[in-house]
Amino acid sequence: MSYARKVDLNHTDVVKTLRSLGASVFDASKVGKGFPDIVVGYKNNTILVEIKSGENKKFTPTQLKFMSEWKGSSIIRINDIDGAIRLIKMLDMQ
Repeated sequence: MSYARKVDLNHTDVVKTLRSLGASVFDASKVGKGFPDIVVGYKNNTILVEIKSGENKKFTPTQLKFMSEWKGSSIIRINDIDGAIRLIKMLDMQ
């Protein structure tokens, strides 16, 4: 049985913000199995991002398992548009 994966309400706004700031964004929200919501490319960096609709929203057990087993760079959590802007500013300082 298959089902549509639920995305957080701010998902579209975060993606639009990142793109407007010059990042490329691949929406991976339908991949499932704990994989992060989006893959962001910016200034030769590739970042896995989990979008949550607020600081109090918890990771699912599947997301926690993926993060604990992932051998690449850290997965970034973005809670809102300001978080998307902070990510780009941080990458601009590198």
